Amino acid sequence: MVGVGVVGAGYWGPNLIRNFAATPGCRLAAVADLDEGRLARVRSQYPGTATMSRFDELLANTEVQALALATPAGTHFALASQALQAGKHVFVEKPLATSVAQCRELIALAEGAGLVLMVGHTFEYNVAVRRVEDYIRSGELGEVYYLYSQRLNLGVVRRDVNAMWNLAPHDVSIALRWLGGMPAAVNARGYTYLQEGVEDVVYLNLEFPSGVAAHIHVSWLDPGKVRRTTVVGSRKMAVYDDASADAKIQLFDKGIDRQNMDGSLGTFDSFGKFQLIQRAGDVLIPHLDFAEPLKVEAAHFVDCVTNRKRPLTDGENGLRVVQVLEAASQSLRQGGASIPIH
Repeated sequence: MVGVGVVGAGYWGPNLIRNFAATPGCRLAAVADLDEGRLARVRSQYPGTATMSRFDELLANTEVQALALATPAGTHFALASQALQAGKHVFVEKPLATSVAQCRELIALAEGAGLVLMVGHTFEYNVAVRRVEDYIRSGELGEVYYLYSQRLNLGVVRRDVNAMWNLAPHDVSIALRWLGGMPAAVNARGYTYLQEGVEDVVYLNLEFPSGVAAHIHVSWLDPGKVRRTTVVGSRKMAVYDDASADAKIQLFDKGIDRQNMDGSLGTFDSFGKFQLIQRAGDVLIPHLDFAEPLKVEAAHFVDCVTNRKRPLTDGENGLRVVQVLEAASQSLRQGGASIPIH
């Protein structure tokens, strides 16, 4: 049994606590939080779990072999590095850290100690995300032209990070997974309305070497909850709607077919030979055997710790997402300038 300790029992922590407590091969050994009221709720729901307010006390607990961090982004590096140095396997909620340099240091610490380092890019464990990836990889969509995503809601408004660092890690991780590589350049524009210096809405553009473009729109100042990503291909188009209960994926057999477009147009009277023909076919809503992604993610972490496997969303995965966000932050500071990614 892997003894897991969860740090942070606030907004997202209870979800981690619930899933690790129910994961086979795992024992919820301890929970740490600065709020005594939260710890009291943990004790009432999970009587066999130790609670504490001091992080060093958790590190010293020999019943804890692995830690899951659900704390503000700015604390991830310090807490994760201390945990790795104490010999604990570490699961970190997104983002892995707030800079590329910090991510690289965490990766080096984990590899040097032979420990598992995993980042909580939960949507990579979502069966709907994986199904769309299958459509892309198999050629079902044809050549991918572009994709765009919206992650919008009214709140929760953060003070420590802007909407991009809070919301976009999910969409960046999905885009990198679907497109199978890193963008060549990134640009972003953001707008601040509620708090000075903290962007409430951000428009982020990723330009890939293949010519594929990805546009990500995030906001915590929007009237409705939207969690939607659209992929446009030469043969078909797919819409992934995480907020939908019964139609998380819609596959559209529609597009624009090109005929005789590879030759010279020649004389004006032969122009009719060269056509762009609109095609509209069926819409497929595939059946999905849906499981809670966080449950799958928690089980994967425990399996990686038990069997010393490299996680699907390992430190390198977290580094790539932070590399995009760091470049996007530079673009924000430079008024939307295009920032190359090396």
